[in-house]
Amino acid sequence: MKLFSKKKNQDLSENETSTAVNKASDGRIKVLGTGCAKCDQLERLTKEVLVDLGKDEPVIHLSDLAEIIQYGVMSTPALVVDEKVLFAGRVPPRDELKKMLQEIL
Repeated sequence: MKLFSKKKNQDLSENETSTAVNKASDGRIKVLGTGCAKCDQLERLTKEVLVDLGKDEPVIHLSDLAEIIQYGVMSTPALVVDEKVLFAGRVPPRDELKKMLQEIL
């Protein structure tokens, strides 16, 4: 009987983890990237630009390849706002990113 209880608790933990991942990917602004330096740079730059614009928006960094592929992105880093891919495969200059975000937000 102990084994059954333990298994049940393990299943619960896996479900809770899965739910947490789904909630984390529900943000409005997402940086897609597997964790390379350019992906981290885009995340940092996006957060800085949001501060410049006075926007208090969370930035979610998705690094799961399966989630990235669902957006049709073949090259990272990429930026997604409101489920629309704005660009992929590069880190834009600060001014370009600021203009894009200003128009959307």
